[in-house]
Amino acid sequence: MMPLAHVVEWTYKSFCKYGMKVPQLTPSRIRLLSCNRTFSCSRAKDQLGYEPIVSLKDGLKRTIESYSHMQAQNQRSISKTSILLGNGNVAKTLLWEDSKQTMTVLLLLAVIYYQLFTCGYTIITAMAKIFSLTALFLFIHGMLPANVFGHKIEKLEPSNFHISQVEAHHIACSVSSSWNSLVGVLKSLCRGNDWPLFLKVVFFLLVVSILSAMSSEAAFKIGNEILQASLSKF
Repeated sequence: MMPLAHVVEWTYKSFCKYGMKVPQLTPSRIRLLSCNRTFSCSRAKDQLGYEPIVSLKDGLKRTIESYSHMQAQNQRSISKTSILLGNGNVAKTLLWEDSKQTMTVLLLLAVIYYQLFTCGYTIITAMAKIFSLTALFLFIHGMLPANVFGHKIEKLEPSNFHISQVEAHHIACSVSSSWNSLVGVLKSLCRGNDWPLFLKVVFFLLVVSILSAMSSEAAFKIGNEILQASLSKF
């Protein structure tokens, strides 16, 4: 077997530059598979009088325990779907990696759907009720003790509602940019020369007035019908 392995090794060294794959039959692997010797201290004991302080089994056990920090650990593999979703909170929520966060989002969506599309409230009324329920939940959650019937309740820290200076600056820049755009539109309307812009503003305000007077359930049905009609064309 060894002469054949040497021939295979020589062939690989000669043709590896042409793209030949690494063979499985190599002399080193043959030696490793055919080796059946185990460690023994009998000769050292007979000739030198040497005897190990601990047994071989105990020595191996102590060696493994001394390298406990190098043990293999289960590392979370990132799927392609998670990478496509940004590998953030959105991916954790949609892929059920954080069940608590996913259930919270589902409950929030259920409340929004009930308030907006089931009760028949207008958008302003529904949003006011949602904010009222949120304030009531935060107030009751703050009154609860840290431990209820053996279950620990995680309190909301004030830092959860804190906005960093960079985020506040970004929000302020966005608001100021929107305000400047609105002022620019008003200046154009005051000149009385831009009829297309005037018609766009009138149409936008008309749509807003219709939607504010319409129930959210009716708006949802109309939007659903428009979406189905647009999808049927494709």
